Amino acid sequence: MASRRHQRLALATAATLLTLTTAAGCAGLDKALDCVRTADAIATSVGNLQKAVSNASEDITQASESLDAIDRELKKLDDTTDNADLSKAVDDLQAGVTGVRESIEGGDATPDITPVTDAATEIGKVCSP
Repeated sequence: MASRRHQRLALATAATLLTLTTAAGCAGLDKALDCVRTADAIATSVGNLQKAVSNASEDITQASESLDAIDRELKKLDDTTDNADLSKAVDDLQAGVTGVRESIEGGDATPDITPVTDAATEIGKVCSP
């Protein structure tokens, strides 16, 4: 009888461990998909920023709107990551966004957005499956 109970306990433990392992794997997959989606949204926002800066003489508010969109996506990404490389890329992108925003507010109609595009590229690399 004790042997049968031991078998049931071992089976239940194995099933529980398998379920937890699978759930953790799915959580990791969900996190990776969130990263890819957010990186794609950031890339779109950076593309919009590039267009806005190239057309800055017409309407600089588009650049500010693009920077706001990047800020929103960075907040989402920063809240969901514990990856050191991704955290550094997010920090670099945030610094680039801050620099561009300060340049625009200072009257620069054609700010250097290279730090933004470089950091966004790095986020894309880190988030690639």
